[in-house]
Amino acid sequence: MARASQFDAAEYLDSPKAIADYLSEALETADDSYIAHAIGTVARARGMSGIARETDLNRENLYKALKGGGKPEFSTVMKVLDALDIQLVAVPKEKKAA
Repeated sequence: MARASQFDAAEYLDSPKAIADYLSEALETADDSYIAHAIGTVARARGMSGIARETDLNRENLYKALKGGGKPEFSTVMKVLDALDIQLVAVPKEKKAA
């Protein structure tokens, strides 16, 4: 019987646009655990060792913080996003139709 390989979004995050779209979708969920996991996925796609060097953060601690259920400090998130050349932008929420 053929066995399916496990899907890894990191394999498809090969452009700044793909990364921005992926993180935007994660941010729209407002699920802090999912957002941390998404940032971790992008960091893996770009190379966690390089992100660790650029942010002066420990690679193993980044893996722990940026996995599902991880609770990274906001300063860690901002350092990682900066290393990924991603900026957060505030826009008004769209109101849901009644």
